[in-house]
Amino acid sequence: MYTTLISATQLQALLASEQPVMVFDCSFELMTAGAGDLQYQQAHIAGAVRADLDRHLSSQDTSTAASGGRHPLPARETFAAWLSSIGFTNTMQAVVYDRQGANYCGRLWWLLKWVGHEDVALLDGGWQAWQDAGGATQGGTGTPTHAGTFVLTPARTALIATATLAKQLGQSTQTIIDARSTPRFRGEVEPLDPVAGHIPGALNRPFNLNLDPDGKFKPAAQLRAEFETLLAGRAPATVVNHCGSGVSAVPNIIAMEIAGLGRSALYAGSWSEWCSDPARPTAQG
Repeated sequence: MYTTLISATQLQALLASEQPVMVFDCSFELMTAGAGDLQYQQAHIAGAVRADLDRHLSSQDTSTAASGGRHPLPARETFAAWLSSIGFTNTMQAVVYDRQGANYCGRLWWLLKWVGHEDVALLDGGWQAWQDAGGATQGGTGTPTHAGTFVLTPARTALIATATLAKQLGQSTQTIIDARSTPRFRGEVEPLDPVAGHIPGALNRPFNLNLDPDGKFKPAAQLRAEFETLLAGRAPATVVNHCGSGVSAVPNIIAMEIAGLGRSALYAGSWSEWCSDPARPTAQG
């Protein structure tokens, strides 16, 4: 089974093998409501199920959310219920993709690991790679799904709460990596959140640095060298990843795993949750 990346040709072979697999289209545009749905309706991988960041991959009820921030995590039970409603089961291989440089599909990759499902892979190169490989596509609202049963099992990835992050701030047991663009990290611009800057002591690794110009992840050795340079002797096991709202941090988690540096933790509330309390320290520059 595939647990990190899958190529377009590998996915074609997997679909042809008739093994149990579900493909998810996670296309989304942060600044344009409904754009991901429109992209899906125009064309998507044949048989792919729609997974929208706002509707399916974030909590609609803050009272039951598993994190804060602009895109709160749904409770594990809520997410498992959605998986069951679309017919996804524990025996299936999941494949996730988008059209935005792996920015959004990583969220579903992480969520599936979090509810205990290891067999989920990101389509390397996304929609463009599928088109380049001549993969089958279709338009419309998608194929009707039938209910199934997805059973929660222990989490396979670590979620860090704000209180835990704050308690370990500045300690050698915690290394924070911020996946936002460098101008946002420095506090030079802030288009989304009320406060500009970053969590004190955080390192900056914009998530798009993990990709080659063709939109595919860089080779493992190159990723490892880049992360080791960034960490400068800090242990990979101490890393906590975040971004603006816990979404674009995931490509860094995947890249570290590809690089053989283990599966690092996620602070899902991210900068949007951290800066919501004026009592929490912030830094610029």
